[in-house]
Amino acid sequence: MTTRFRFRIAAAAALLVASTTLAASEAQTIREALAKVLPDAKPTSVQPTPIDGLFQVEIGPQVMYMTGDGRYLIDGAIVDLETRENLADAAQNKARLRALSALGEDEMIVFEAPDAEHEITVFTDIDCGYCRKLHQQIDAYAAEGISVRYLFYPRTGVDTPSYEKAVAVWCAKDQQAAMTEAKNGQPVESQACNNPIERHMELAELMGIRGTPAIVLDNGQMVPGFVEPKRLAQVLEEQ
Repeated sequence: MTTRFRFRIAAAAALLVASTTLAASEAQTIREALAKVLPDAKPTSVQPTPIDGLFQVEIGPQVMYMTGDGRYLIDGAIVDLETRENLADAAQNKARLRALSALGEDEMIVFEAPDAEHEITVFTDIDCGYCRKLHQQIDAYAAEGISVRYLFYPRTGVDTPSYEKAVAVWCAKDQQAAMTEAKNGQPVESQACNNPIERHMELAELMGIRGTPAIVLDNGQMVPGFVEPKRLAQVLEEQ
């Protein structure tokens, strides 16, 4: 190896270290800037983007962008005009999936398709008409190879009838049967137990969900409202 080549390697390594140190410093600046305006928001990730000086900030399932000096926050589309990819959408989808994975299926009620090809995560409200319509076709989703994972989002809030119904379903010995009974307007025996309903609601709020059903596809894309089984299967195949 020539002396000149060794020098080039050393210079490149030094540049990489300097770049990494600078990125770490800017990430800390961003965290400190956010702490001043959003003291309760703890970024789970601050990473450089392909755009010089712009960083991707994740707070749970939320994604935003900030300049390295911590002054400017960008909330919106960032499109690579060469690939036509919306970098913000892609990052948001991945953040949703990470948040759902962190929650885990132990905190969901799952209706698994026998030959599942896809799974969707549905934020549901027992008393929502379109949520009931979706559940009435649960077998049709299964026939299309779609497993349905339920999280609760009673839109009326904590300590309301819709919330109490969600708790009753979760605490039932047979959660799937209780879900079906509740969706059909039948009473479910009320009983208390440790439950994740409020965590579900907090996650829905962080994801910006305002109505139900809200469907998260298996690529992280959010689809608001009811989608009939065959149409949803087509959307999942095209994603």
